[in-house]
Amino acid sequence: MTLTAETKDIKVGRYTAPVIDKFYMEVTFVSKNQKLKIIPLGGLNEIGKNLTVFEFGGEIIVLDCGMAFPDDDMPGIDIVIPDISYLEKNREKIKGIVLTHGHEDHIGGIPYFLKKINVPIYGTRLTLGLVECKLKEHNLLSKTKLMRVKAGDVVKLGAFKVEFIHTNHSIADAVAIALHTPVGTVVHSGDFKIDCTPIDGGMIDVARFGELGKKGVLALLSDSTNVERSGYSMSESTVGNTFDELFRGCEKRIVVATFASNVHRIQQIINSAYRYGRKVAFSGRSMENVAEVAITLGYMNVPSGVLINIDDVKKYRPNQLCIITTGSQGETMSALWRMAYSDHKKVEITKGDLVIVSASPIPGNEKAISNVINELFKKGAEVIYKSLENTHVSGHACQEELKLMLSLVKPKFFIPVHGEYRHLKLHAGLAEQMGMDPKNIIISDIGKVIELGPNSVKQNASVPSGVVLVDGLGVGDVGNIVLRDRKHLAEDGIIVVVVTLDKKTGEVLAGPDVLSRGFVYVRESEDLMEEAKAVAKASLEKCAKKRVTDWTGIKSSLKNNMGDFIYTQTKRKPMIMPVIMEV
Repeated sequence: MTLTAETKDIKVGRYTAPVIDKFYMEVTFVSKNQKLKIIPLGGLNEIGKNLTVFEFGGEIIVLDCGMAFPDDDMPGIDIVIPDISYLEKNREKIKGIVLTHGHEDHIGGIPYFLKKINVPIYGTRLTLGLVECKLKEHNLLSKTKLMRVKAGDVVKLGAFKVEFIHTNHSIADAVAIALHTPVGTVVHSGDFKIDCTPIDGGMIDVARFGELGKKGVLALLSDSTNVERSGYSMSESTVGNTFDELFRGCEKRIVVATFASNVHRIQQIINSAYRYGRKVAFSGRSMENVAEVAITLGYMNVPSGVLINIDDVKKYRPNQLCIITTGSQGETMSALWRMAYSDHKKVEITKGDLVIVSASPIPGNEKAISNVINELFKKGAEVIYKSLENTHVSGHACQEELKLMLSLVKPKFFIPVHGEYRHLKLHAGLAEQMGMDPKNIIISDIGKVIELGPNSVKQNASVPSGVVLVDGLGVGDVGNIVLRDRKHLAEDGIIVVVVTLDKKTGEVLAGPDVLSRGFVYVRESEDLMEEAKAVAKASLEKCAKKRVTDWTGIKSSLKNNMGDFIYTQTKRKPMIMPVIMEV
């Protein structure tokens, strides 16, 4: 029960003073059995697809809805999104989606979410601007309710009061979230760092975190990405100095690859280009889209006449040009990848180019980035990347900043998030160093249900969770069996056995013919293929003698006999695919 007083100002002589006008009470009844449930459906023991569910008293809010890049064992997959089957079953309870910032690992899954569950989305101006671009691509914008907020706002969603707190990150308009619930306040840091000299937007609101800590915080969920790094993260403004040094006196054409969403980084590149008399062209669809949103909303300031179309780059001398491109993670078919492999329609890398890779590799992308850098060197370009210059700083807090967050918030319970298991474990260790009781530190996993009471925490249940694979227009229609077949085909190839049978007698009318793809080159292995045909023919004759006429039995016999023969001859296990036609 909360007693609140409303006041009004009255004039007393020449002074104005507030006096109590009326009292009113806010009454919230909390059963001893009611708990706040925190259910991570992504972002734990993995990098990406961040999504956390907060549930209390039959009401749910969703924090972020991201995507992840596919692993090497997911051939053909475009992106990976969280399994939201639990939320589909509880769709009537969901009050909305609350977003911390506009990176793909926090907003990339939203279109797929909204196609199944249409709820309002709350986010800051730039974050919603980037979401709008995605919704337009999926024809969902007119059907979606977007609610713009700013740092300092408090939004009431059912039993939750959602407070947005300004933070620093590698994208503008990032916020942390304080959830004020009937059992206590829960703080989710979002992705953050403590930058005392940010490009714009001001320093992270450490004062508000301190105020919350003094009032009492039930639990803190904090970013663990950079927990392996000691000290403090460097300020984003330091990268601008590096760009100035690289641009100063350079007579080469400059190509800079960076994350499309890092508008502060792009702004600093534009500043250096303008300072040294260069025109700027964007390459890559996501780079063009994000730049358009950021410029329109005022998050990027581009001097008049600096921007040019990528089609016009050939009109300028090399020392008059700067191209800002996507592909800093070595993604196949990205703009930088196309440049490196001479597949870009507008830009050809030459010996007269300076290529700057202004990003650090997302775990798992190291080899792809190395391959692109090697190709750029082969083209004769000068390539500068993080191991050579300070062309990138992280947007995530290092150890001392993580400790500061813990000391400001002073949580009763601590839940490290946003990282692989080693990150979560090391972050838990930092909390112990800060004096937290290990019993109050929860290392969780996706699908696990964390139940919080005013003085208790436990994990004793789980909900459906995992990954949903997006392949082209297909969402979730590629599962383990399809991936297994794709890996099999990629590793061992395929042999197709084609035969035509008489429908009535089962007699072989044509074939068997043996085709190979990804196994051996037929012309160079004619003897092997002829022997394989003989094995297939013998298998069919054996089936005829045993009067096996059903397709399943014939196919099984062909697969087994052919598989045994091929393995004996080659020690390989290609996929065997019998194709039977009846006449």
